[in-house]
Amino acid sequence: MDSLSKLDQVKTTPWAGGRSPWSVEYGKIMMWFFLLSDAFTFSSLLVYYGAQRFSKFAWPDPDLVFQSIPGFADHGYPLVFVGIMTFILIMSSVTMVLAVEAGHRGSKKEVIWWMVATIIGGFMFLGCQAIEWTHLHHEGFWWGQIPKELGHFFEGEVSAVSAQQFANLFFTITGFHGFHVFSGVVINIIILCMVINGTFERRGHYLMVEKVGLYWHFVDLVWVFVFTFFYLV
Repeated sequence: MDSLSKLDQVKTTPWAGGRSPWSVEYGKIMMWFFLLSDAFTFSSLLVYYGAQRFSKFAWPDPDLVFQSIPGFADHGYPLVFVGIMTFILIMSSVTMVLAVEAGHRGSKKEVIWWMVATIIGGFMFLGCQAIEWTHLHHEGFWWGQIPKELGHFFEGEVSAVSAQQFANLFFTITGFHGFHVFSGVVINIIILCMVINGTFERRGHYLMVEKVGLYWHFVDLVWVFVFTFFYLV
């Protein structure tokens, strides 16, 4: 009798009716699953980069490769430009937090303005990344291509194999991350249009803004690891 009564209780719980046992909305759980799988992809790429980086006696020095501010200075400012890029992306994450918070309060006007600021930040980051790629390509780095004079980018021993692996992995991983940023910008634009049209006001909540915010924060977090691996190590 006791076992039968427990079974009846399970059947009548909210979980059995389709709700999460943690009272978390289904779409949000699915977003977390997607982000977890995406984290495995980025982790595998960065682990491979680390394995190549520390298995070589010589590797391009980040302070020498990333020492220019394209359009302003060619040498003498290591990591300044990528620091600007990182600051822009972090600030866009802050504006996304503010958009989500405004959504919780049901403030449509504030959500719109903070979403616009987030989108602008995303475009600025992508523009900076395009400038950096163009500059490195001008220096001689590209997929399957390295500068003829490698001494400017190494401290001590010079290795063409290491330089080529660095170039291939840099453009692959930062390009993969850039694709995520671009996808996030496009999604944010779609959600912004829905906010402007009053879609979420009619639904009575701005939960979709929060889901997109999770993706955007993930993209920002991944950049912290990419920044550490390529520009600091």
